[in-house]
Amino acid sequence: MAVSPLNSSLPGLTGPAGRAVAQPMEASVVETLHQHLTLERQASAAYFAMAIWFAERELRGFAHFFKGESRDEQDHAATFADYLIARGQAVLLEALVAPRQNWSSPEEIMAASFQMEADVTTSLQQIYVMAERSGDLRSTTFLDPHISGQLASENQFAHLLGRVRLAQNQPAALLILDAELAEGQHEPAKLA
Repeated sequence: MAVSPLNSSLPGLTGPAGRAVAQPMEASVVETLHQHLTLERQASAAYFAMAIWFAERELRGFAHFFKGESRDEQDHAATFADYLIARGQAVLLEALVAPRQNWSSPEEIMAASFQMEADVTTSLQQIYVMAERSGDLRSTTFLDPHISGQLASENQFAHLLGRVRLAQNQPAALLILDAELAEGQHEPAKLA
């Protein structure tokens, strides 16, 4: 990262965006944060496409659930943009690939969703390792709650994938799941 003095009479550093920074960031950490921001935005687009697929098939609960997931991923992207700004970095928005829009079944969508959540977890863990290696405690502290939340998302999608597999594409079973999702019932059972 290029760091320059704020001005000759005041101590301090500025980041590429001209904002004061307390600790410079390694370029590799900044790059992976940008890649992760793109991954979150891509997940938002994918979940919105899934919401449309379910809406086209009259499964309102699934459509509502995936529309909410799309918004959540957009919020996650905004959180990473806010963090980059707070650290004096310029936020670079990369082009997104058009999301897939055709699937053969709800199970295929849930399997793809679970894999997407696992990929996001892996991305966060990679950023964490890079930040830790560079001594960037600010970034590891920022990432801690995101990793915990991401593990919970993986668990939720594993649960939903299991429920959809159990339904075996039977219309009556899918309508029950659809009603549960419409009521916000999508959390796995908890024993503690």
